[in-house]
Amino acid sequence: MRIAKYAAVIVAAGALALTACASGSPNGGGGDSAPEPAKEVSFDEGTTMAKLHDAGKITIGTKFDQPLFGLMNPTTNKPEGFDVEIGKLVAAELGLSEDQIEWKEAVSANREPFIEKGEVDIVVATYTINDERKKVISFAGPYYLAGQDLLVLEGNPDGIKGIDDVKGKKVCSVTGSTSEKNLQEAGVDVLATDTYSNCLEPLRSGEVVAVSTDNVILAGLADQNQGEFEVIDNPFTEEPYGIGLKKDDVDFQNFINDTLEKSFKDGAWAKAWEKTAGKVLSTPEPPTIER
Repeated sequence: MRIAKYAAVIVAAGALALTACASGSPNGGGGDSAPEPAKEVSFDEGTTMAKLHDAGKITIGTKFDQPLFGLMNPTTNKPEGFDVEIGKLVAAELGLSEDQIEWKEAVSANREPFIEKGEVDIVVATYTINDERKKVISFAGPYYLAGQDLLVLEGNPDGIKGIDDVKGKKVCSVTGSTSEKNLQEAGVDVLATDTYSNCLEPLRSGEVVAVSTDNVILAGLADQNQGEFEVIDNPFTEEPYGIGLKKDDVDFQNFINDTLEKSFKDGAWAKAWEKTAGKVLSTPEPPTIER
């Protein structure tokens, strides 16, 4: 299912296994060319940029099980998704081709250790910028703003437009999740279960009026069950996703921020979105970089 394109919206990311899309790619992003490496680059000696360019290689940590953002394609044995495309944009500005990227699986628990120990040069993995993480690493970005949304039956028979329309009604989410807490704080009656896929039958049967978590998880559920569900596309929380890098590497941080801002302006960011998450979700506006 393709979610209708409305005005620019903020959408979100989460984990859920998807079936392969018609293009043969798990993310629907295969077959398009990678960004062309910058042909003329010049970096100050001793900077991270110079070291990576001269080495002819960058190691990027990303998710391998994150549909639409970072999901391993078993055919190509390479990850695909929006985060992956963002990593390619950074590499290209360093003068590096896609073949000069080493992808390393980064799960939530190992992202900071990977950066601190130098096992990766950057992490692009639905990585929320927050003050606690800033104590041990630095962030560039954000390159994306995530938010919690609602999944309803196809055609939206209850006419739900947003979180206010489900207050006092029953909505399914996962036990112990931030999504569950947000719903409870909003005055929603929560049916809690162990996985989001287990929320689908209560929605089908009418036991709940919606399922709620990050948009990408919901979009994945809709995509897997085409014709049954749709995402409201009206998020009610916000969190910024950034690119993690070594603490206080200001030159590299500024370089990545400049790269992101360039991609916002020249359309490369939007192209990366349309190639991946844009197969399912509407196109958001680029966020404002934190300087």
